[in-house]
Amino acid sequence: MTQHAAPVQVANRIWTIPNVISFVRLLGVPLFLYLLLGPHHDVAAVIVLALGGTTDWVDGYVARRMNSVSRLGELLDPFADRLYILATLVGFTLREVVPWWLTAALLLREAVLAVALLILRRHGYGPPPVHYVGKTGTFVLLAAFPVMLLAEAVPSIDSWMLPIGWGLAWWALGLYWAAAVLYLAQTSALLRADRRAVAQ
Repeated sequence: MTQHAAPVQVANRIWTIPNVISFVRLLGVPLFLYLLLGPHHDVAAVIVLALGGTTDWVDGYVARRMNSVSRLGELLDPFADRLYILATLVGFTLREVVPWWLTAALLLREAVLAVALLILRRHGYGPPPVHYVGKTGTFVLLAAFPVMLLAEAVPSIDSWMLPIGWGLAWWALGLYWAAAVLYLAQTSALLRADRRAVAQ
């Protein structure tokens, strides 16, 4: 007899284990910025950033395994991702770890999605579901950042570590914009359906 996995239930609970992990991730953002921009403890900043990127996967995995997906968690997880990326971009740009154009390309993508989200809300829609392409892009980007910072912190490994970091960064940038195109296509489809419904 075939056994089917129980469907994941979305609850209104706040203090679930995945949400606690996300809250701890958020606490790591100011700590990372302090280590990076204050005393320049780059190795410690790498560790905080790597933990933040790793727990991005952990909280989603725990939520699915424990069937403890919550509405707060669905909002908190992408918010923590964006906050980590924004904080890292600002810190890295100020420290000249990454050039301004990479920061601009990533922030422009966020601005495009923000406009699309505002348009959807005006038509009564919530945010579109997170696509695996965007989630993968976020994961790769959060992997690229510690590698690039480690190359900056340890000059002896810069010659081979930095190309790895840049390879991951380019990969993440491509996935990020591919996900943006998918989200825009979803937005366009919803708006067309709205227009057809009004016309009828």
